[in-house]
Amino acid sequence: MHKPSRSVFPWLFALLLMLICAFLLFSNLSRLQHNSGSTASLLMHYSFLPRLAIGILSGMALALAGLLFQQVLRNPLAEPATLGIAAGANLAMSASIIVFPGLLVFGLTNLALAGAALTALLLYFLIARQGLDPLKVILTGMVISLYGNAINTLMVLFNHDYLSDLFSWQAGSLSQSGWQPTQFLLLPVLALIAMSALLARPLMLIGISDQNAGALGVPVVKVRIATLAVAVALSALVTSQIGIIGFIGLAAPALIRLTGVRSFRFQLLFVPPCGALLLTLVDQLAQFLSPAGGDLPTGALSGLLSAPLMLILLFRQRNPLITPSPFGAQPARVLTRAHLTALVLILTGGIAVSLFLNRSPEASAFWPLLEWRWPRMLGALSAGAMLAVAGVLIQRQSGNPLASPELLGISSGASLMVVLMVILLNQPLSDLFPAALAGSLLATCLLFIFGLRSRFQPQSMVMVGLCLTNLSMALSMLLLMSGDPRAMMLLNWSTGSTAGITANRALWGAAQALVLIPLALLLHRWVQLLSLGHPTARALGVGLRRSNMLILLLAAALTAGGTLLIGPLSFVGLIAPQLARYSGAFHFRSQCLVAALYGSLLMVTADWLGRNIAWPWPVSAGLLCALIGAPWFLWLLMKSGGNRDRF
Repeated sequence: MHKPSRSVFPWLFALLLMLICAFLLFSNLSRLQHNSGSTASLLMHYSFLPRLAIGILSGMALALAGLLFQQVLRNPLAEPATLGIAAGANLAMSASIIVFPGLLVFGLTNLALAGAALTALLLYFLIARQGLDPLKVILTGMVISLYGNAINTLMVLFNHDYLSDLFSWQAGSLSQSGWQPTQFLLLPVLALIAMSALLARPLMLIGISDQNAGALGVPVVKVRIATLAVAVALSALVTSQIGIIGFIGLAAPALIRLTGVRSFRFQLLFVPPCGALLLTLVDQLAQFLSPAGGDLPTGALSGLLSAPLMLILLFRQRNPLITPSPFGAQPARVLTRAHLTALVLILTGGIAVSLFLNRSPEASAFWPLLEWRWPRMLGALSAGAMLAVAGVLIQRQSGNPLASPELLGISSGASLMVVLMVILLNQPLSDLFPAALAGSLLATCLLFIFGLRSRFQPQSMVMVGLCLTNLSMALSMLLLMSGDPRAMMLLNWSTGSTAGITANRALWGAAQALVLIPLALLLHRWVQLLSLGHPTARALGVGLRRSNMLILLLAAALTAGGTLLIGPLSFVGLIAPQLARYSGAFHFRSQCLVAALYGSLLMVTADWLGRNIAWPWPVSAGLLCALIGAPWFLWLLMKSGGNRDRF
């Protein structure tokens, strides 16, 4: 009697979603009828029905793309957004509009397809040597996505007048003024669905193992390439028409699996309609709320609603599919005193260059400029160190190389609370450390609750982090697109700008770093024992709940301090701990110190470049940190090959 009861709830939940969708649909239709007869007819034929149709087609395409990516990569976290495919298509369109307008003769759709295809080739090239390791696939995809989004945001900031409409559209808009986009998508999407049906049997065998599939005569490489091509084409087609819609590719397959559908053939049958239902529901809700909140972007609302849904699904799961990378093996390199001395000297030189070697107006006085430069340098240095140590704490506590304040939603929680306080209460950034700390603590508490449920397994932690990040980004985007004049200031801050750091804020940030980083070093024993596994730590007398909570609280405080200084950075908390580990800093204290040095060096370098490469126009240090750090990190990941001990 117990097994049927577990499968009834998902079907009842699906029925509830359909009823809500039907209610919203009829509510929007009835509101449409309040217009005069001719106006209502025009709106129905050229706006409402095309929007409904493209929502259904796009939902089917995104859900199917997510299912194909997950099956061929044997990775439940894979979808166009987490693999960077959508970001690649988006970047190709933005670059063609503002940098290479001559390419527009090929059409935005073809450019999106080319960008998505190049991103997929880059991803496959980077992960081929890793044996499609699930954690490294998602890590590489996230890095590519962050890199593409950083370049895209940089172009938006430099060409805001040209790309402001594109930036709004990139939030995921289903608004239509005719049937052309629907007609364009219909035949390609149906053809790609048919192609995926032909791949059902070999994909079912590949989902078990490559060896078994090859023994049964399946051309594994050809099938994998064909499947990736279908999924990439589906993602690029949708992105070219409606922008980036995240989480449908994750939510739809997860819902279908939760109902008990295990056969891949049946998943191919049920996942596309589920994706169509989810996206239609979100879009109808966006239309329903539009009179009160303006024209809400469907993509932002999709992330807003899908994230709680995925959190519910994660809370009900107990058996993660991805195992953690152990921290027990020694790295290939050994940290030496010469290496550490060289790193300190390089950082010292970077500080000197940041203060004394800069482009400046002719005949300008040095000391007034120095009074403007040193707060930015000190703020960047302090923020980089705090975020790097926070990344070490989180990675060590969870045994998860994917863990970082940025990817687990802790930075996004702090950022969201800051945006709320500025927009709703008109508070200055300098007074918002308590708000940033509250946002970080809230995200940390959610991570801790779900971590206890899943024993801090990497898959669950990454999925929770993705949900929290998507939720925070969606809410922040809705607030930033509200038309408030402070939105551009917040957008600059959210990209990691150091331009607004005053002397008081810089000194306050440095004081926080000097207090919180030594506190992290005092947790040495707990962190080292937790790295051996929870059963071993418990046997050695460590209180798991107390130690995990204190570690996460300290990581939240470090994240709040760094985020308030330079916004929700996209890289330091992820890359600095890995660079320290690659350098041979294996023990916790040495990894914290070396990671702090790397984080400080990255941020000081990014701040100096931001002040000089496009002078007199400033470039956000956070974006430059992503641009500097992403290729470096991907090169190290490639160089590590199949050796899991380095990462």
